[in-house]
Amino acid sequence: MNKLLFTLSAQKDLVRLREFIAAKNPTASRRISQRLKVSIQRLMDQPDMGINVDELPGTEDLITGDYLVRYTVLENNIYILRIWHGREDR
Repeated sequence: MNKLLFTLSAQKDLVRLREFIAAKNPTASRRISQRLKVSIQRLMDQPDMGINVDELPGTEDLITGDYLVRYTVLENNIYILRIWHGREDR
C-alpha cells in the first residue's frame, strides 16, 4: 500500500466524534482517538481485514471497538470514507 487517505467526510467525522466525547470526558476522547488511529494504521499492513459491504462493492467496514470505519482500496491507496460510532444512524 502506498498511502492512507481520508476523505473530507471522514476528517469531519473524526472531529465531530472527538468533540462529542471531549465535551463529557477529554481523557476518553484522547484515548479513543488513539485507538482509532492505531486500528486505521493497521489497514496499511492488512487492507483486507474489514468486512465487505454488500450494497457497495469494493467497500469494506472495519469495526474497531464501538466504531465503524468505512474504507476502500484503489490503486494501492486506502481511502477512509467515513467513521461512525456504532449507535449512529448512517
